[in-house]
Amino acid sequence: MTTQAVATGTGIGLPLDPPAEALVYRGPGHGFERISVPELVLHAGELLVSVELATVCGSDLHTVAGTRSAPVPLVLGHEQVGRVVALGPGRAPRSLDGAALAVGDRVVWGVAVSCNHCRMCRRGIPNKCESLQKYGHERMRRGWELNGGMATHVQLLARTPVMRVPEELPAEAVAPASCATATVMAAIAAAEELRPLDGELAVASGCGMLGLTAVAAAAELGAVVVAVDPDPSRRALAAGLGAAAVSEPGVDALRAALRAAPRAARSRSRAEGFGVAWELSGSGAAIEALLECADTGATIVLAGSVFPAPPLRLSAEAVVRRLLSIRGVHNYRPEHLERAVRFLERSDAARLAALVGEVLPFSEAEDALSRPATLGTRIGVRPGL
Repeated sequence: MTTQAVATGTGIGLPLDPPAEALVYRGPGHGFERISVPELVLHAGELLVSVELATVCGSDLHTVAGTRSAPVPLVLGHEQVGRVVALGPGRAPRSLDGAALAVGDRVVWGVAVSCNHCRMCRRGIPNKCESLQKYGHERMRRGWELNGGMATHVQLLARTPVMRVPEELPAEAVAPASCATATVMAAIAAAEELRPLDGELAVASGCGMLGLTAVAAAAELGAVVVAVDPDPSRRALAAGLGAAAVSEPGVDALRAALRAAPRAARSRSRAEGFGVAWELSGSGAAIEALLECADTGATIVLAGSVFPAPPLRLSAEAVVRRLLSIRGVHNYRPEHLERAVRFLERSDAARLAALVGEVLPFSEAEDALSRPATLGTRIGVRPGL
């Protein structure tokens, strides 16, 4: 692609040759439409990024299946890695680690853009900003057509959290950092605020991309992790990523796995259940099983319940008498994206990359958005194929 910047009253106009392309979801019963974007305007602090690889998140699948509402038309996709091809006027925006961004940088970016001055931002929860804008979740609008990852390019707004990533990291490992990996880092941090993980008996419930990433991240921090999932192939993946034991869903199966798991020093004395759990599937039955199997003083972090579901059966008396802490995680803060990239730099990136089981060309992106992965936990879409 070649661009030739032209000054405008509000930014820099960029003719794009060849035009950028995006796959637009028109809503239930209306399917998809491909559009071309032959030009755009970059304002101060904005970036244009070419997409190297995008991965399909579960929320994308829920939207297309009609179980999750979203404003249409929109360009889905919020997990991706790409390369900066143009910058807006003025001072170059900076990566979360403080480095000035430049054309040619390989980057991942946060799913959400906050205002930094509303009530929620001032309280330190910019992930719940009152004017939050989210890539792959916003209605496509004139001037911001390239606002989701299912495209050849994405226009990054000012204040978007951005992290540079090493060239040697596989794109299949890096793309999910924008959502799955950073969300897991937020869930890990939520647990760490209440208790250290080193030596803790922990549960990762639901072994999709989030759960498997949680297994790897918690094991790296010294936790003894029990992974729970109904799919034996995903339980096997969890074992390969550091789970000390695996379990089918259900109270009895989980209790048996907890008893069988090797106990680290802090977990040996009369532990009757786990100390920390992350529920990443959104299953009500899974949440209820965790409440049954928690040790006194345990922390349960819920991060998978992002779609409508039946009410839970919850014993408030059990929560009180057993001193349970229940935390919710939704979106994440910018520092969690930075932590996600640092984790990937230290991790066995090849194992995490293998969780993206299929990579399809951009011409087949509609298929990728219409069915779950048959291999691994994610389908990838590569515009360059």
